[in-house]
Amino acid sequence: MQVRAGANQAPIFPAIDQETRPLVSTRQAAFYLLRGEQTLRIWASQENGPIRPVRVGRRLGWPMSRIRELVGQEGKHGSR
Repeated sequence: MQVRAGANQAPIFPAIDQETRPLVSTRQAAFYLLRGEQTLRIWASQENGPIRPVRVGRRLGWPMSRIRELVGQEGKHGSR
């Protein structure tokens, strides 16, 4: 099942329990965490948020395992 963002947002993301990639984009992480993208960027730059991204060049990858922990979905993702 895929989840569509609000009317102002075009991206479609898989449901949190269907995401199989270990890292997701800032936009997708913000969607799952119900936070603004800029909030996550501040967490990354100040290194003081509840989750730390992996830096891949100039991009940020947010660990799905940690996102699931924060939203109470640990152990509920697919086993693909």
